[in-house]
Amino acid sequence: MEALAVRLSGLDPYVDGAIRIVAFYDTLMRRRVDLPALARASAGLAECIAGIRLHGTGRTTRATPQGTEASAPQAPASTTAPITLDDEEIGTVWLERPGPPNPLDEVLLDRLAIAAAAAVERYGPARTTMADPALVELAISADSDEAARARALRLLGFAAELPVHVVAVRSRLPLDRIGGLVCPARPVKAAPLAGVGVILATTIDPTRFPADLRAGIGAAGSPDRSWPQARTALRFTTPREPVVRYGDLGALALLAEVPRDISRDNADVIAIARIADSPEDMETLDTYCATGSLRRAADLLHLHHSSVARRLEQIARTLDFELTEPTGLTRARLALTAWRLLDE
Repeated sequence: MEALAVRLSGLDPYVDGAIRIVAFYDTLMRRRVDLPALARASAGLAECIAGIRLHGTGRTTRATPQGTEASAPQAPASTTAPITLDDEEIGTVWLERPGPPNPLDEVLLDRLAIAAAAAVERYGPARTTMADPALVELAISADSDEAARARALRLLGFAAELPVHVVAVRSRLPLDRIGGLVCPARPVKAAPLAGVGVILATTIDPTRFPADLRAGIGAAGSPDRSWPQARTALRFTTPREPVVRYGDLGALALLAEVPRDISRDNADVIAIARIADSPEDMETLDTYCATGSLRRAADLLHLHHSSVARRLEQIARTLDFELTEPTGLTRARLALTAWRLLDE
């Protein structure tokens, strides 16, 4: 093969240049260089700015011929080529050459695209939504150091500067389907962990969650802080409110910090436990607590307001306080929430 290459290069200077470019990128691929190194090497070879962009992360890498990160505004690309992996276009490579393209620019970008696809396949991010549970656990664990967490996030496909939401999910639906729905624009990764589905995404649309699941959404930021928030929010979900944002809980989140023994021994919580034996009474109390209005509760329950009033009077006797007073309504809401946190 080498003898053939030498003979061909002697016949055509273009072939000689193309062979040298192929050999150049073969060497880079054998050395397993990453995307920034590929951009720097390509810029040096082309003697102009070279760029790489992955569609999944939206992150752009541009390098100058001097091997530094390009700080100047991006100029129009003189030549471009798609990065393809498993028959899917996952990104773009380009050159920003002043003036007309060099005859060998297409060959250079073709080999750069191949090398970039190999680097993505080797170092991530993978194109699929489902991720290695070990990597996800490393990213969300409070016991991980910052360097390990940053590396895990990079391998999962998240840029270092992007805040990440963590979502805790309980559902019988496939996690990859849920992740694709709530974050149709990548990056989004999902994995089962300790009996709970974990979704990591830079953006979350709560309105896109499918029915028949429970989901708690942590605030955007570092995953090790967002993960406990997501688990707490999951505890507050109900059939009436199956998706809860941690940020919407406010002071209610403090109830999750109350020791179970203290909640279990509270008189109001004990009374709620007695009512729980009657699904009809529980539905009435839950609806009234959610609306704060007898007539609105009656509309949702499809009952006459007098019927709801009679039920609330019976429930009030069990609770031993008046539900129609502001203080009583507040006590009922807190007791009902505390009881659910015990039962979840």
